[in-house]
Amino acid sequence: MRVGTFVLAAQFPGQGQGEALHRAVRTAEVAEEAGLDSVWLAEHHFVPYGVCPSAVTLAALLLGRTRRLRVGTAVSVLPTVHPVALGEQAALLHLTSGGRFTLGVGRGGPWVDLEVFGAGLEAYEKGFPESLDLLLRWLTEARVGAEGERFSFREVPVVPRPDELIGGEAGPEVVVACTSPKSVRLAAERGLPMLLGMHCGNEDKAEMVAAWTRWSRESGRDPEETARIGSHHVSAGVAQLADRDEDAAEALVKAMPGWLRQGLDAHVTVDGRHRSMRDPVAYTELLCGLHPVGTPRLAADRLAATAERTGITRFALLAEGSGDLAATEENVRRLGAEVLPLLV
Repeated sequence: MRVGTFVLAAQFPGQGQGEALHRAVRTAEVAEEAGLDSVWLAEHHFVPYGVCPSAVTLAALLLGRTRRLRVGTAVSVLPTVHPVALGEQAALLHLTSGGRFTLGVGRGGPWVDLEVFGAGLEAYEKGFPESLDLLLRWLTEARVGAEGERFSFREVPVVPRPDELIGGEAGPEVVVACTSPKSVRLAAERGLPMLLGMHCGNEDKAEMVAAWTRWSRESGRDPEETARIGSHHVSAGVAQLADRDEDAAEALVKAMPGWLRQGLDAHVTVDGRHRSMRDPVAYTELLCGLHPVGTPRLAADRLAATAERTGITRFALLAEGSGDLAATEENVRRLGAEVLPLLV
């Protein structure tokens, strides 16, 4: 199994934004020291739910701070950026890091971000496939032009070429955040692995993997290629370790609802539509029941159960749920020292 940590740069009540970002950086540094496989960086705008507005920028910093760790975005929101600009950044990070960068992309939400960045609601509602296809072309072709509904430009050379990594992979790994059958099918048809959210349990994730596999085969891929791509699916979750199960859950129930309440309430839709947000306490309790929250033994058992039920063996686990820097560092260290050995 490949276990990494999921970094939201969450701003908890009473904390400054710089404090949240410092904890994010330290989480990644400690993850490498602890022997974790990867760190996955979230991206949000204008809300304390997460104060990192550019996952690729933070990824660049962390790739420079680390030597072994794989760094991924979870995710870069395609509707609010130009796919070519994102492709250039991804190629740059892929080449300069020796192939340690993963580009996770997603559709995002109908937030005011679309207005601020000039994308418009249609980019969210209809434009994701066009953006994804243009991004993939940029990462695989030598010259690219476009004649789409949203993007239209003359053919230009791709610089730098992602396939010029010396002795490495042809281009950066790309994964797609999937929350609906439509996005699952899109990822399957493009031959891309999925990133599945922490709000989903094993049964839901197993159903999405089964649907992805079916659509991948219907797109013309043989079982071997489908299995190879599918081995790169990622399951997001929460990890909180303690010597007793109840202590781990209590740490999250005390801290996470306050962060969730202020973070989720701050989201503003671009068109004024009503968006019902989850109850923070109930959501925290749900996460504690779904994910590796408890003793190291329980954590390892839950990760193994997810892998057995879904076939997913890559994990991105939120470790900053306590909101405290020292507790987060200890949590990541225990994940490496006490849980990873149980998964061998």
